[in-house]
Amino acid sequence: ISTHWSVVFNAHGESERNVQAARIHLLHRYRAAVYRYLRAIVRDDHAAEDLAQQVALKFLEGDFHRADPGRGRFRDYLKTVLVNLVRHHFKSRAKRMSPLPADVADPDIDRFLERSELVREWREEALRLTWQALQREWPTYFNLLRLRLDNLSLTSSELAEQFTNTYGQAMKAANVRKTLERAHSKFADLLVRETASSLDNPDVELLRQELEELDLLKYCRASVD
Repeated sequence: ISTHWSVVFNAHGESERNVQAARIHLLHRYRAAVYRYLRAIVRDDHAAEDLAQQVALKFLEGDFHRADPGRGRFRDYLKTVLVNLVRHHFKSRAKRMSPLPADVADPDIDRFLERSELVREWREEALRLTWQALQREWPTYFNLLRLRLDNLSLTSSELAEQFTNTYGQAMKAANVRKTLERAHSKFADLLVRETASSLDNPDVELLRQELEELDLLKYCRASVD
């Protein structure tokens, strides 16, 4: 997931117009991963939706004004917010004598939250946004790469024929391998760009560490190098 810190700051700035635009941008960018993470913890679609709405309100009301890149990544700050929200949710359920889901029967809620994989949701969101960028900026590369991933057993000739028939764009077998290499390279570049934008003034080492933590370095090692 990418964070442009200028957007975070604008979301809590003096210009009302910039504030609303920035908050909406943040909300759209993070809401999918936030919802998936909450649903994985509470095991209840309705509860997850309710909690996600609370997070949305925090975005729109500017409750994240304490986020500071000097204190760490916005992703880490957001995780703290979500963990506190979920902890409050479970404690409220317990007070109402409502049974917890089987997966969280252990009364040690903190230990359960520590096992929840928020990083995995960030990783999936980063990949999704990278695919979107590839489709938007390099549609031929996107189409051929997706076609290859969906049909790993096809030869270059078969892949070229299917690509031509599917997209109405002539592709010869001799061009498939080279085009796929370029598609992989462009995907890697976009993934690096997506990850770098989540860091405050990143250098190569910080970028490499972030990619390793998200288990994404294997897709773009050459681009980072």
